[in-house]
Amino acid sequence: MTDRILPSHVRRRVLRALLGAAALPAPFAALAGFNFFTNEYTATREELQAQIAKRFPVAERYAEIFMVGLRDPQLGLDGRTNRAAITATLTIASPLLAASPVQGVVSVSSALRYDAAARALRLDQPKAERLTLQGVEGRDAERLQQVGAVVAQELLQGQILRSFTADELTVGRKTYEIGDITVQDNGIKVQLK
Repeated sequence: MTDRILPSHVRRRVLRALLGAAALPAPFAALAGFNFFTNEYTATREELQAQIAKRFPVAERYAEIFMVGLRDPQLGLDGRTNRAAITATLTIASPLLAASPVQGVVSVSSALRYDAAARALRLDQPKAERLTLQGVEGRDAERLQQVGAVVAQELLQGQILRSFTADELTVGRKTYEIGDITVQDNGIKVQLK
């Protein structure tokens, strides 16, 4: 019965159109995470991990005596709390430390915000949740943990997780803005409005 409704050449075109997503021209292939039918974009954990890894290592001087650095970031996503987390190797160096540099690990969780001027999804108000140091104990460890936590939060404040190009947010004559941000366990979904 369908043979009488649709000629074979039309059925083949429809089938090619449905299966042709993998063979889309380059501009459309780049929009793989965009779903303009539901007005959403989903960035996978792998995509976000690759983006954030490009922005490390980072370092900052603290109180003119400590140099605190972060490297090897690992992204975590928590859909229950709608927060992202960065766990990174921490290094604290200072001429005041007998064993310098001191190595450790810091985990920082953060809310997310969209920066419209930069077209970027950024960390917002990061909070050091856990910080461990190797080879330091007692009061020295407590002081260095405080320094490390403060600097890690400063280094990650405003850190870009994903930036968008103007072309990515434009389809035809419509330019989309980013709306609500939802953290999922395997990615981050943003509303396109």
